Parts: sequence; C-alpha cells; structure tokens
Amino acid sequence: MTSRSELETTPSVISPAQLAANRANAQFSTGPKTETGKAKSSLNAVKTGLTGRTVLLPSDDAAEYERLLHAYEKELAPTGQLESDLVQSTAEMTWRLKRIPALEMAIFAKGHIEFASSFDQYDPSLRPGMIELQTFTTYEKQLRNLQLQEARLARRREKEMTELRKLQAERKRKEVEALDQAARRYLISKKNNTSFDAAANGFDFSVAEIERYLERCPPAWIERVLSTQSRNFTRGAA
Repeated sequence: MTSRSELETTPSVISPAQLAANRANAQFSTGPKTETGKAKSSLNAVKTGLTGRTVLLPSDDAAEYERLLHAYEKELAPTGQLESDLVQSTAEMTWRLKRIPALEMAIFAKGHIEFASSFDQYDPSLRPGMIELQTFTTYEKQLRNLQLQEARLARRREKEMTELRKLQAERKRKEVEALDQAARRYLISKKNNTSFDAAANGFDFSVAEIERYLERCPPAWIERVLSTQSRNFTRGAA
C-alpha cells in the first residue's frame, strides 16, 4: 500500500481496474490489511488527485489533456507569461472538474464489487439499490469531498477567467493607445517627408500594422491629426 507521504506527492490511481491492482499490491505492503481499510486508503488519493500539484493521474489521457490545453490557448490567445499561466491554470481546473464524475462512478463501481454478496438474502430487484446505499454510506466522506472540491475548482476557474479577461482588456486598451500615437507620428512624418522608425520612437508596431490601423480610421480623424500638427507648427514658427 502506498504510504501517506507518497500520496502527498504522487496522486494514487483510482480507476476501477487500477483499484484492483492496488489491492493486489497491498498484499506486499505494511498498509491496511482488511478490504474496508484498503478501500478507504486507496480513496484517500481522491483529494490529492484533485488538489495536488501534479495535473495528470496515471490513468489520465495525456493526449486528451494536451488537446484541451491547446484549445484553451487558441481560444483565449494569451500574450505574455502571466496570461499564459492563467490560461494553463484555467485549463487545469477544467480538466480536474471533468475528472470528478469519473471518480464518483469509480466509487460506486467499487461499491458494487465490494458489496456484491452483502445482500444475497434479499429480493434481486432490491439488491442494486441496497448496494448503492451501502456504498454511499461507506464512502460518504469521499463523495462529499468530491462535491466540495468541485465547488472550489469551479470558483477558482471563474476567478482566474475574470482575472484573465481583466488583464487582456487592459493590455488591449494600452495597445490601442500606443498604436494611435504611432499612427499620429507616422502621418506627421509622411506629411513632412521625413523618415519614420517605429522602434526608435518607442513603438513595437511595424509600418504595415500602422498602415492597416490607418485604413480603419475615419478620414476626418486623419485630417484632424494633420491639421492639428500644422497649427502647432505655425504657432511654433511665430
């Protein structure tokens, strides 16, 4: 049986097939010896699998996780390390939330195996319900823990999405302001037949980007920029 210290660093396997393997391995360990003790010990990993640093459990599909992460990156289009970290964390929260129904099913599947012969004396039509009730009673703590973790993960994901949207809105606002300033200087340089170096003026935009921005600007705005520059030049000369 896996020790408590190991559970804190490596999430235990909780799929039905792997739970059976855990029970077999427990024969060679110093952990709990009874079926009830071994079952509860294996389910202790449920919380670790949801809240631990390791995102993937051994039973998880790594390729499916990568597809989920790439989909989030494509849709949310992060820029910079902070936005990228938030996007990855949000994808991780979604992955863990998707895991919860499977964990619940695994608990009840294990209960059907563990308590399969516990109600043989009753009518066959009553046994499935009695087994599920016994499973819920035995593993109520683990099932309620899953519900608690689901609520916490959902709140954390929403909080990080809100923070990401706020960061992106602020970044885009600053980008538009900078592009507006770059476009103004570009127009003035063209009117004065002087060279324009965006980088030398502290801008990260190419001339092509500036020209595309100007194509979307109303002609009246461009005229106003040029006329303002002309008036400033006239006042300076006077």
